[in-house]
Amino acid sequence: MSEPPLKPVLQKPPGYRDPNLPAAAHSGFRPPPRKPVLPPSFNPRRRNRSFRRVCCCWLCIFVLVLVLLAVIGGLVFYIWFDPKFPVFHIRSFRITRFNVTERPDGTYLDAATTTRLEMKNPNVKITYYYGETEVGVSVGEGGDETPVGTTAVPGFTMWKQSTTSLKVETKVSNTLMDDWVGKRLQSRYRNKILEVNVEARTKVGVSVAGLKVGKVAVTVRCDGITMKELDGGDMPKCVIDMLKWLNIH
Repeated sequence: MSEPPLKPVLQKPPGYRDPNLPAAAHSGFRPPPRKPVLPPSFNPRRRNRSFRRVCCCWLCIFVLVLVLLAVIGGLVFYIWFDPKFPVFHIRSFRITRFNVTERPDGTYLDAATTTRLEMKNPNVKITYYYGETEVGVSVGEGGDETPVGTTAVPGFTMWKQSTTSLKVETKVSNTLMDDWVGKRLQSRYRNKILEVNVEARTKVGVSVAGLKVGKVAVTVRCDGITMKELDGGDMPKCVIDMLKWLNIH
């Protein structure tokens, strides 16, 4: 028998869409491939943050340890050496010349003073050493003080449990002042109620067990002391200003 003739294959018309295929297949659009999700251990930002946190923690611990060691060292030093500040007194004060002269062109002061400062080091294990000391003397009440000279004293050392005495001489000549100031100073000088002020500026260092520590600026002030008190044998205690904030009596 002869085979039946083959049916011709029908051509699909233009724009034909197969209803059995999804819509995305007709449009030709393909979604972008997704990036592979890495585990948290492969995230560089999180690793950097954790590293920084660890460094900050260790730095804080290191600083706290240093502060703790400094506090312990300070306590051991204080207990072992028992440091005390030096004590300053005015041992004596004399005005060897005090002349107030009124002239047609004004009032002038000629004065000379001799001050003896006494310093005591009460420490058993600490030695103080001083740089050059500048000593200034003035007379009058606070705010209206009249300088009567400044002088410099060479550096010196205060050994353990020792007493040091400094002799300071100052003078002024032909110092012009207001007429009312000159009259008031002269009246107070005659009545021995003239107030004397002594100020010493220096730098002090400490020597402990043979080890020297750097010098610190110190100002010693002895204010508001009358001549009558000094003539009566009083030894007024002075005030120490250290580091511009520490005030020691």
